[in-house]
Amino acid sequence: MLEVRDLVVGYGKAAVVHGVSFDVRAGEFVVLLGRNGAGKSTILHALSGLIPKRGGRVTFEGADITAATARKVVQAGVIQVLEGHRVFHSLSVEDNLLVGTYVRSPRGDRSKLDRIYAMFPEMAEKRHDAASRLSGGQQQILAVAQGVIGEPKLLILDEPSGGLAPIVIDRILDVAAQLCREGMSILLVEQIVEKALRHADHCYLVDTGRIVGDGPADTMLGSAALHDAYLGRSSG
Repeated sequence: MLEVRDLVVGYGKAAVVHGVSFDVRAGEFVVLLGRNGAGKSTILHALSGLIPKRGGRVTFEGADITAATARKVVQAGVIQVLEGHRVFHSLSVEDNLLVGTYVRSPRGDRSKLDRIYAMFPEMAEKRHDAASRLSGGQQQILAVAQGVIGEPKLLILDEPSGGLAPIVIDRILDVAAQLCREGMSILLVEQIVEKALRHADHCYLVDTGRIVGDGPADTMLGSAALHDAYLGRSSG
């Protein structure tokens, strides 16, 4: 579904991502793991059209989206949930959800709400509350729900666990796994390694802006490649 080939991204004169290549297949749950500053979020932002690419090629369902704007990427079926509980605080929960439908229905599509409320009952209970009144965990769940209601073919999650209680993290990852079982592809960046690998199908390891290893998620935990990606090359 998603093919990334030799992706190069940078800020100013500094290159941050150096020739990264990886794939996400239809209905697959893929996780990018690596230390803080390894370039994982930069990769996601480039894929979503939020920052320009300096080289390489990105295709989605066979179409070249390398130079696509963020809006065109979303229209193609790729939606990213940004790190840090990014919601519209002055809007109600329900209006935040309706914003997520605008890409397909410029006036909003209320018919999508029932499915989302069934999937996220905590949002149904708060539907008329301002998003600013939600806890940090509830705001992150709302951000994920806002992405899901747009009905992406590929949902990108950038460190959804940041600062949240373990029960909320499990809730978000369980929903992502459910969506994957229903046919949606998931691309996740996460720092909580064990939880991420427990839910994912495939793992890519990122270090200093490069892919330094990959494999089935269930084989990665405790591997030398994972150790090296987080702690540096072993001396043994």
